[in-house]
This record gives sequence, C-alpha cells and structure tokens, in this order.
Amino acid sequence: MERFWVKNFGCRASQADGVAIEAGLASKGLVAAGELQQADLVVLNTCTVTATADDEVRQIVRRIRRERPEARILVTGCYAQRAPEELIKLEGVAMVVGNSHKTAIPDLVCLPPSHPDYHGQIQVGDIFAQSDFLSAPVQDAAGDRTRPNLKIQDGCNNRCSFCIIPFVRGRSRSAPAEQVIAQVRSLAEKYREVVLSGINLGRWGRDLEGRVRLADLLRRLLQETGIERLRLSSVEPMDFSDDLLGLMAESGRIAKHVHAPLQSGSDRVLRRMHRKYRPRHYADRIAKARALMPECAVGADVMTGFPGETEEEFAESFAFIESLPFTYLHVFTYSERPGTPAAEAASHVPMPVRKQRTHALRELAARKNLAFRQSMVGKQLSAVTLEGGKLALTENYLKVWLSAPREANRIESIRIGGLSGDGLAEIWRA
Repeated sequence: MERFWVKNFGCRASQADGVAIEAGLASKGLVAAGELQQADLVVLNTCTVTATADDEVRQIVRRIRRERPEARILVTGCYAQRAPEELIKLEGVAMVVGNSHKTAIPDLVCLPPSHPDYHGQIQVGDIFAQSDFLSAPVQDAAGDRTRPNLKIQDGCNNRCSFCIIPFVRGRSRSAPAEQVIAQVRSLAEKYREVVLSGINLGRWGRDLEGRVRLADLLRRLLQETGIERLRLSSVEPMDFSDDLLGLMAESGRIAKHVHAPLQSGSDRVLRRMHRKYRPRHYADRIAKARALMPECAVGADVMTGFPGETEEEFAESFAFIESLPFTYLHVFTYSERPGTPAAEAASHVPMPVRKQRTHALRELAARKNLAFRQSMVGKQLSAVTLEGGKLALTENYLKVWLSAPREANRIESIRIGGLSGDGLAEIWRA
C-alpha cells in the first residue's frame, strides 16, 4: 500500500489546500506516512511569493533525493503553476501539477506506470473555472490541530505590480455559503475556534449570486452554527468595512484580530505598487478598528526595497507605521517575481539596502509588540488552549504560557501575570 507525505509551503490558503490533497489521497486508499523516510509518494505543495520560497522548494527536492531516493516526487501549488518547465527538470521530480489541476492529483498519482502522464509534466492552464475550488472534506479539515483553517475563497482580481499570485491562483472564487456553513457547523462539534482564510478573503461572495459580503456570511455562521469563535486571517484594508468591523466588535464569538496588508506607508510607493488605497485610507480603517475594539490585535504585511523606494520614501513609510497601533508586523524584503511589472523596473534597490530596511522595521515591530504585551499584564484574556496543553492563543493573537498543563481545544479566561519570551505568562494558580 503506497504511503504519502505532503509538505506545505506558504499561506493559510495553501495549508488548507494541502489538507484537501491529503484527504483526496486517503480516499484513493493511500496511507499517510508519519515522516518523509516512510513515504513512497512525496507531494510538495509550493509557494512562489518570493525567490526565497522557490529556493526552499528546490532545497527540499535535493533533500528528498538524498534521504528517500526511491520516493516519487510530485510538485504542485503556486510555483508549479508559474514555472512547471523549471521544476520538471529537477532530478527526482516525477510529476508537476499546477493549481489549476490540483483537484485531479488523487487520480493522477494512481495512474498506471504505462500511462504517458505517470512520469512527466501535467498541463497547467491559466484559466480557472468557477468550480476549481479545492476544499477539504470537513471531517479532515483540521487534522490534529486545535484551530482548523478553513479556506472559503481563492484567487485574486487585484493586479498589484509586484505580485505573481493572481497569475498562479486565478480570479477570485468563493465557496458557496451553504457549503461554508455546513463545514463550520461540523467543525464546531469538535473544535472551539475556526480560522477563515483565503487568498483575498475580504472579496468572499462578490462572485456569488446577490453579490453578498463577508459580513453577511459571518452573520449566518453566528446564527446557524454553534462555533464558539471565528477568526479572520488576512483581509485587505478597504474590505474592513464599517459593517464588518462593527460586527466583529459587537460579537463575542469573532476574535478581536485585524490583519490588513499595508505593504508601504508611502503614498508614492503605494501608487507604483498599484495598491487601491492611500495611507490616509489605511489609517482610517485602523483607527476605526481600534475605536471599536480597543484591545484588538492589529497586524500588517509590509514590504521593504520595492523598486525605486528612496530613503525619503522609506522614512515616510517608517514614520507612518510607527504612528499606528500595530501589535505585530510581517516584514518582507522585496523579491523580483518574473512576469510582474515591478520586476521589469530599472531602479531596483540594492539588496543590502533592502535588508537593512527590513531589519529596521522588524526592530520597530518588536518594540510595538513588547509594548502591547506589557499592556496586557494583569488583564483577563479569553484564549483557546493549544495542542500539547502548555500554550494558549488569546483572542487578540498573543501566545500565553500556562501555569499548569490544560486540556487542549478549550476556550478559557486567563489572567496574565507577566511576559515570557515573545508571549505572555499566566499568573500562577494552584
């Protein structure tokens, strides 16, 4: 009986796709391997958002060849969609399947050795039909995690000048509301918190009949399921409407957690990025969120070294970020992606300068996070206990070390006694 091992790279949506692939392989009679060394089939579900992500995939292909040379390697995901010809040339790669054909992987790996596609590249298309939505069967959506990640949207209609994702994920597509409700209802029987994710989550529903909105779906989930807590992953800033923020604030069952990609605090850089907002618009959304939810987590993705970014523009971005109540940042160094307009720019920032700016923003993020954690000491926070029983995650996205092991997958009120590492520590209780 063939054993498989799936390695996921990248965002929450990619992680959810990986779970769906695992479920599909299991439905064909394959058995999950506990580790790479036991696998007959290795599926690499890739990311291609940066050159570093591509490098990581190539490195693990070489590792598999060393540690498990007899295993078949199938590469799928965003890198596979973007550069299948590049991947199929890697020694040991037997099959490349783009995002557009991910749903067919369970059938493809079961092809007989005589079939022409058994070893080779599977055609990857750039047209994604509305039905091309990979979603794990709900009973398998969480594996052994305590916070299952449910993908409800895929693709993106934006055309940011630096981003390859719309080209490898296709246009925005939404999971039907009834399907999402059924999945969350089933997950609620086993899990306390469900994370809703997507490539452009805030666009959920725009392609469905009636052009419903994410807030409409959340209301139905609150009314029609017993889930104790919903958490939104990343939502574009202008999709944090007054309606959505108001619902998040008034409901005790939606995590007080706002993650809105920023990329830059410079108006000129945002224009070159083809982002659809200006710094003042972004600041307005964050101010609204904090006014409604004073202790909410506020996170952002920020990029340094975008082509043409001057010292003045970086200083402008740094000052803007410093002025906002961020509790954490994901800081990325700009990476050229072949096929994007930004990659063709003539004025690339030297890599040492990019990295220096990344370091400066990460230091700023660490200071902001420390101040936020210090402000939580002495307070009572709602948190879900995590697998292993030693850690919990608060509603406002802070890790808490527990004073004594607890049963995982429970929502508890925890009094914070101090700081611990990059998180918090529960006040000792006998």
